[in-house]
Amino acid sequence: MTEPSEVLIIGAGLAGLYAALSFAPRSVTVLSPCPLGGGASSTWAQGGVAAAMDMNDTPAAHAKDTVAAGAGIVLPEIAKLVTEAAEKHIAGLSTIGTPFDRTEDGEYVLSREAAHSWPRIVRVKGDQAGKAIMASLIKAVRQTPSITVREGWSAVELLTDDDGICGVLASGPDGCHEMLKTQAYLLAAGGVGSLYAKTTNPPNVCGLAIGMAARAGAVIADAEFVQFHPTAIDLDCDPVPLATEALRGEGAILVNRKGERFMTSLHHDAELAPRDIVARAIFTEYRDGNRPALDTRKAIGTHILKDFPTVSSVCKSNGIDPVTEVIPVIPAAHYHMGGVACDASGQSSIPGLWVAGEAASTGLHGANRLASNGLLEALVFAAICAESISQQLTSGFSQHTQKTFPQDAGGVSNPEDLQMLRQTMSDNVSVLRDEKGLSEALCVIRRLDRRHKNKSVDFANMLAAATVITAAALLRTESRGGHYRVDFPAPDINQARRSFLTLSEARILRDAQ
Repeated sequence: MTEPSEVLIIGAGLAGLYAALSFAPRSVTVLSPCPLGGGASSTWAQGGVAAAMDMNDTPAAHAKDTVAAGAGIVLPEIAKLVTEAAEKHIAGLSTIGTPFDRTEDGEYVLSREAAHSWPRIVRVKGDQAGKAIMASLIKAVRQTPSITVREGWSAVELLTDDDGICGVLASGPDGCHEMLKTQAYLLAAGGVGSLYAKTTNPPNVCGLAIGMAARAGAVIADAEFVQFHPTAIDLDCDPVPLATEALRGEGAILVNRKGERFMTSLHHDAELAPRDIVARAIFTEYRDGNRPALDTRKAIGTHILKDFPTVSSVCKSNGIDPVTEVIPVIPAAHYHMGGVACDASGQSSIPGLWVAGEAASTGLHGANRLASNGLLEALVFAAICAESISQQLTSGFSQHTQKTFPQDAGGVSNPEDLQMLRQTMSDNVSVLRDEKGLSEALCVIRRLDRRHKNKSVDFANMLAAATVITAAALLRTESRGGHYRVDFPAPDINQARRSFLTLSEARILRDAQ
């Protein structure tokens, strides 16, 4: 790091960049594995940001929906904190140029998504919110002198001592490795989607953040709760594109190959039921050979071409005409409700380490994230972390030391092992789970871990993330939200609580299989 900074931000998605701007004029350095905007789940987010912006809506109603969707384990105080801050952050994004959809009167265009009692999704061109928000943040970051962005640099290991985090081992584009030291560290490096063979996430969003933190001793919360987007477009590609939930908000319906609408008999909200219910219904239809599909023809018709250009473009490029044909869909790993446990100020269990974005588990999402609350949480907690860290920084710059490390911190030496891990997670730790499958997954993870011991730090982080997710899923002997156990299909009131697990605890369970 050629210029000393007071804070190191690991990750350059929405949470990382928004936090960097929130620190200004304090000096910060952002590690971005890809060129800014590339490889971040935030850029791919379609629906938008949930916020009670309508005059007939309230943050309290938004918080109530959040708690209800979270299936009994959302922290009400966090739901209140986040929903009350929403309007302020929407205004902040508008100020830096995010072109949210507006009516002729200048009001925000609001969409309704699953489990929301009111239209409150602030969007951009129907399905381009993530891309537009990131573009405005990147422009602002480029124009802020206090922010240094190191593109092509990834954190691979968090270094700790008795006082907490004491540095970060980072890998550069030329293969060199440096130990970076500063006053405070913010982990904002994304989720776990690409631990699965079917995912809507970029390839590098594969559990590296949660794995790094777990290997450093951090407590991981709610790891078992993985959200599978119900309507990923069923194409033979990796990752799979998604058909935004806003389509169902506009009236699109789910049908099987017989043309039967199957959600009406399963939930009173039909296609707008909570995501876990819709995902299980679609998965069951798919498993039974009924080829589930999203039908936008009657409800949206030709308007899909203008109002949802991203979905339309994907369909057209794959030989599907969404105006005249149904869109085949399948659930795919989309968002991790769990992550590194943190308090209301964003601090993890490791002193000196804060966490924001999908890498964090704040208690907002519970067992099932309410649609479009992900971007909102990232914004709110990025700002909260920046404020909390700023209050604890000492005056002046931190001393930075650099050292080149010769070891290989790169990817998996055997791509077949990576595919084995991803397929194992999709087969056994997916929409439907049971003890046999989860135990088998832990056995595979254990074998891969032993095979790659001391060979690849990246793969070690992925295996650590897979271990805590699978172990937490095995320990929760009930069904709740995004975690569904076929062998324990009902919720258990005695387990209506958040889960907390360390990697050492998860490994004990893994090695006992």
